[in-house]
Amino acid sequence: MFEKILVVCVGNICRSPMGEALLSQALPDTSRVSSAGIGALVDEPADTKVLELMRERGLDMSMHRGRQLDEALLRANDLLLVMERGHQEWIESRWPQARGRVYRLGHWSNFDIPDPYRKDEAAFREVLALIERGIMEWKERL
Repeated sequence: MFEKILVVCVGNICRSPMGEALLSQALPDTSRVSSAGIGALVDEPADTKVLELMRERGLDMSMHRGRQLDEALLRANDLLLVMERGHQEWIESRWPQARGRVYRLGHWSNFDIPDPYRKDEAAFREVLALIERGIMEWKERL
């Protein structure tokens, strides 16, 4: 079992915060889950659509603030779950020592999770469904 899991997207205000909240809920006693972005909107709150979708699931994300992925965060986590193949490639090219610890959230069914930033609610709901699918597939294997 992985003790520390980091969920990563670009801005850390849409996909990775949803992944963090839902994965924390799915693994309440086994892992510490956090999130970051490769191009984070540092100190920005989660997108309002994210706040609403998580509120619908009984999760309060009002305290979330975007933070940037750095080498210290990378070293502090056992597993990094990213949204797209490009995120994995970016992290592994910047920090080769991360290879073998960076996987897509959609790894098991070979899918990426597109960025819903500045899109409508339907796009956020589609992304949320993909995140939930990826989490269920990881949960079965963790």
